[in-house]
Amino acid sequence: MAKLTSSPTEKLRRKLFAGATIRRLREERDWTQLELARRLNISPSYLSQIEASQRSLSGTMVVDLARVFRVNLSIFTDDLGDRLAANLRETLADPLFAAIEVNPRELRTAAVQMPQIGRALLDLHAQYQSLEARYRALDEAVHPEPSQPRRPISAFDEVRDFFHFIGNYVDALDLAAEALATRISEIPGDPRQRMETYLASEHGLSVVECPPDTHPAQSRLEREAGRITLNEALPVSSQVFALARHVARLTHGETADAIVAQAGFLNRDSALVCSAALSNYFAGALTMPYGAFRDEARRMRHDVERLAVRFGASLEQVCHRLSTLQRSGQEGVPMYFLRVDRAGNITKRHSATRFQFARYGGACPIWNIHEAFEMPDRFLVQRAEMPDGRQYLSIARAISKGESRFDAVRSRYAIGIGCEMAYADELIYADAIRSSGKVAEIGINCRLCERPDCPQRAVPPLDRAVIVDPWERGILPYRLG
Repeated sequence: MAKLTSSPTEKLRRKLFAGATIRRLREERDWTQLELARRLNISPSYLSQIEASQRSLSGTMVVDLARVFRVNLSIFTDDLGDRLAANLRETLADPLFAAIEVNPRELRTAAVQMPQIGRALLDLHAQYQSLEARYRALDEAVHPEPSQPRRPISAFDEVRDFFHFIGNYVDALDLAAEALATRISEIPGDPRQRMETYLASEHGLSVVECPPDTHPAQSRLEREAGRITLNEALPVSSQVFALARHVARLTHGETADAIVAQAGFLNRDSALVCSAALSNYFAGALTMPYGAFRDEARRMRHDVERLAVRFGASLEQVCHRLSTLQRSGQEGVPMYFLRVDRAGNITKRHSATRFQFARYGGACPIWNIHEAFEMPDRFLVQRAEMPDGRQYLSIARAISKGESRFDAVRSRYAIGIGCEMAYADELIYADAIRSSGKVAEIGINCRLCERPDCPQRAVPPLDRAVIVDPWERGILPYRLG
C-alpha cells in the first residue's frame, strides 16, 4: 500500500487555493484571462498566479469571484479538495499502490489543482476493483478454491459519491420543488389532503389506502387504474413523502433523467439508483420547501423535533433536509447527515461539511452515533475532534421505521447530524455541552485513523506497520510503527 504520512493542520492556518476551479469556470464562459482580470479589477499577471495556484485567495477575492461567476461561494472553498484528498488517501491505501509514497500535502495539491485527474484515478480504481472481482468469480468457477475477491463498486456507493461531489444540493430540482410547493400550499387541507387534491386535479390520479397484508409495497402508481395505492399502516409522514415521490416523477422526471445522463456512472445500475434518489430529493424539497424550511430552522435553532412537527415530517426526513441547505446566496448551516444500523454499517451519508466518511467499512466506535442505540428516544450531543484537529458538534438519535401495527417488523437505525463548531451556537443542541470541556477524539474509521493509543481500535491503520513486543503489552497488543 502507498505510504502515507500526516501532520495536523489547523483550519485557520490553511491557505485557500482554487486555481483549477477558477480556470474551469473562466473557460466555460469563453473568457480570456484579460477579460476576467478586468471584471475582477486585478492585473492579468496576478490572475495568472491565482489560476496556477501560486497565490492564495483572500476573503474579498472569494466574494468577488462568486459575484463575477454568479456561483455559490462554497465552490471556491477547500471543502471539495478535502473530500477528494480523503478519498484519494483511502484509494492509495490499497496494497496495489504499495510502492508509491505520498504525503497529505501532495494529495491535497493534486485534489485542488488537478481535481479531474484525481476523480479519474478514483473511477479507474473502482473499475479495477469491479473487473478484478469478476475475474476472481470466473476463476473460482473454473478452479474452486478459497479466495478473497476484492469488493466491486456498487451502484449505491457510486450514487453516494455523486451526491458527495455535488455538495448534496440539486439546484434545478430544489427550485422546481419549491415553486410547486407554493402552488400546492394554496390548496385547503392538511399536507396529505393537499397532495391528494393536487394529484387528482393535475394528474387525474386518486389515492387509495390498502391494508398491509394485501399491499406490501409502501406505494404503487397504477396508471391503467388511474390511482396510487398506499400502505395504510405507514405513518402519515411516510405516506405524504411517498406521494411526493410520485409527484417528482410525474412532473420533473425528465429533469432528473438529464441529471443522471450527465453523471456518467460506471455501474449500469447506478442510473436507476440515482433516479430514485433524485425523486427522494425532490420529495424532501417539496414537503420541506427551501426558503420556509431554512427560515424556520434558523428561528427554531435547528430543533429537529420542532421542525418535524412544523412540516409534518419524520426526524430522519428533517435531518436529511438540513444537510441539503446549500443554495447559492441562501446557504444554511453546513451539516453532515448519516444513518447507521445496529451492526455499524453506514446506510446513508451526505455532507455539506469537511467531515469525512469512509467510502467502505463502518464508523468510529467512539462516535456518539453508536451510543444512541443504548438510549433511545433522546438526542445525544458530543463535541468530536477528528485527527486533523477540526471539531464538530455531533448530534445522534435512535429511530425505528416500519408499519404502525402490532406484528410489524421494524428497522432500527441511529441517525446523526453535525456541523463544525464555528456554527455550533446556531444549533440548540450546543447548549447541552456549553459548560463541558470534554472532547471525544474520533476518526474516520479504524483502518484510516492514525491515533496510536485509541482503546477502541479494532484493526491497525492500513498504511502503518505493526510492532509487537512479546515482553510488553499496552492498551493494544501492538504498537504502530
